[in-house]
Amino acid sequence: MFQFCRDEISFTSESTLCFHSYSFLGKIIYMKNKIVRWFILSSIISLLFLSCASSAKSGNEIDYSDVRNWAYFKEGEEKPVDLFIIAPTVDMGMKGNSNMDMDDERTKSNFVGALNMERGIYDDVATMYSPFYRQMTFPIYQERKAESGESLALAYGDIEDAFCYYIENLNDDRPFILAGFSQGAELALMLLENHFDDEEIRQNLVAAYLIGWKVTEDDLINYPHLRMAEKEDDTGVIISFNSESVETEDSIIVLEGTKTFGINPLSWQTDSTVAEKALNKGACFTDYSGNVILDVAELTGCYLDKERGTLKITDISTDDQRYQSPLFPNGVYHLYDYQFFFRNLEENVQVRTDAYLEKAI
Repeated sequence: MFQFCRDEISFTSESTLCFHSYSFLGKIIYMKNKIVRWFILSSIISLLFLSCASSAKSGNEIDYSDVRNWAYFKEGEEKPVDLFIIAPTVDMGMKGNSNMDMDDERTKSNFVGALNMERGIYDDVATMYSPFYRQMTFPIYQERKAESGESLALAYGDIEDAFCYYIENLNDDRPFILAGFSQGAELALMLLENHFDDEEIRQNLVAAYLIGWKVTEDDLINYPHLRMAEKEDDTGVIISFNSESVETEDSIIVLEGTKTFGINPLSWQTDSTVAEKALNKGACFTDYSGNVILDVAELTGCYLDKERGTLKITDISTDDQRYQSPLFPNGVYHLYDYQFFFRNLEENVQVRTDAYLEKAI
């Protein structure tokens, strides 16, 4: 029934590492009358604080002042907040490439289509921005190489450049939502880690919807400014979950033995209580134009697994071919993360936006 979704979606990952010079204004030693006088002028170490102003450049950057390098640019003006959304993987690497080619118009068309499939979640409240970027291709994820290396560096570098351009030239101190699905969520998390310890940026964050990627204990320890959502209307927080069957213990997103943190998109709680399917206001299956092809209320319930932290789907059988994909093992519902809970997410974006705007008054 949903073969069109599986045919159109593909996931890629991108990321570029910025390196910053370590600076050390050392010691001045002055000796007189056998007395050693130490005068330390300063000792400054830059620990990869990736500020927009100081990101290293390679000379191979995308020019984000050119609107042709944006999939969405001021899409839907006169909305109360902005949305900076990062597309999922759409390049399957069929040419043996590790990153998307910016001259590949067919893949860029699929890129826009993948964004359109989820834009309805944010349409009512946000003016949308989404950059084209040289995302990692799907084989990088299949080979479990998506969390380091040159392909990630290139992808993240593009996203960081686009985000910095957005902040410096387009945002105009407006509140904004950060969002990404799959690879897009991975790169959005990297942005949060590297840029949102800056209070001037963080104070404008309504919320970050990082669907289909993990947030681990190490992430939260190493970047203490990150906060996970704990209820339906807290702001400046990360909303994340990864959908899978009750039996699943491993995926290319959340590896076996890994614990991720998340929130239940039906109950908006973080414990392991089952949210019954009666709370599901609508699973929406969309096409590349963003049209809702099928809207199914009460499709499934879910709960957060105590050990893995993943979102366990309670009312869909792994034998149901409608939700199977050649890209993932049966029971890994990654392709349907936001589709299964579309209407609840749509409502929650409005709730968090309203809560943020009320506090800002």
